[in-house]
Amino acid sequence: MRKHLLSIFAIVLSTMASHAQTISDFEALSLSKPDTFYVNYSHPGHDVGFTDGLAYFSCVYDTGFGSSYWSSGFAYSNMRDSATSGYLNQYAAKAYTGYGGSNKYAVAYAGFSSVKVHLSGVGIGNSVPGFYVTNSTYAYNSMRDGDAFARKFGDSLGIGATYAAGHYPDWFKLTIKGYLGGVLKSNSVDFYLADYRSSTKYIVKDWQWVNLLPLGNLDSLVFSLSSSDTGMYGMNTPAYFCIDNFTVNDPSSVSVIVPAPIAKVYPNPAKGDLTIETSPVLSKGEEMKIDILNISGQKVFESVMKENKIVINTSELSPGIYLLQLRGDNKIATVRFVKQ
Repeated sequence: MRKHLLSIFAIVLSTMASHAQTISDFEALSLSKPDTFYVNYSHPGHDVGFTDGLAYFSCVYDTGFGSSYWSSGFAYSNMRDSATSGYLNQYAAKAYTGYGGSNKYAVAYAGFSSVKVHLSGVGIGNSVPGFYVTNSTYAYNSMRDGDAFARKFGDSLGIGATYAAGHYPDWFKLTIKGYLGGVLKSNSVDFYLADYRSSTKYIVKDWQWVNLLPLGNLDSLVFSLSSSDTGMYGMNTPAYFCIDNFTVNDPSSVSVIVPAPIAKVYPNPAKGDLTIETSPVLSKGEEMKIDILNISGQKVFESVMKENKIVINTSELSPGIYLLQLRGDNKIATVRFVKQ
């Protein structure tokens, strides 16, 4: 029976024709020096966004009201300030660096409207696996401490509710919707950048994966923010978030189907150790990236496979169905496994 299971999953891994992925990590975009960010006043009030990977990130700067300012959209940044509070630090991520310690990331400002990402080239009409997100330093510190405009999260003072100190059910939510053929799709994906509605209260300060596969095929996406802290002029929470590694499926780079299996994965179901063995089709010195995602598409484990065999301890995973992805040298394989 064990040999039979091995052969089944080897076949699944070897014959899965999968699209490669193009990642917008913003590393190739130019900045003049460290601790700076993208600014473009060349066309005030008009979209002066930028393209990276298979995506165009909208951005608008303006010069109205007697000053120059960032009006809406995305700006790429290499700021390293996870401490300074306030509006003057609007381009920094609370995580300090980009995902995985990378140099650059993108910051979004959605203060007066939603912000958009348009897929480009061969990415148009394809699915978007997702991206990493975290809070900006400005938004995080405002929610943590409060400021001249926003309430400290959990603090019910002045809003007519009776809650113990620090327990008001505040929340800060990012909502993503998609368009296909110019038509807004009915479904959406929500991600809470902060949530005080249960006993597990948190404000996100590291990079978290957002799964966008439930949106299906897309040609553009729209991002909007909402918060429990609102006033007569709308949301009081600073309307910023940061993204990195925006990933688009690329149909122009379909992996070649190899006749031999890419890997064996066993046992399945797994109780403790899960073993992955690569086959000889892998080049000498090749590395395989390993990701494990839960049924909601959230990444719960990642590693790099540098040899032909690796054993992963799954004891900390909750019982359920998981997706294991292997990627390397234009090969990608996916298999489901069960954690008992």
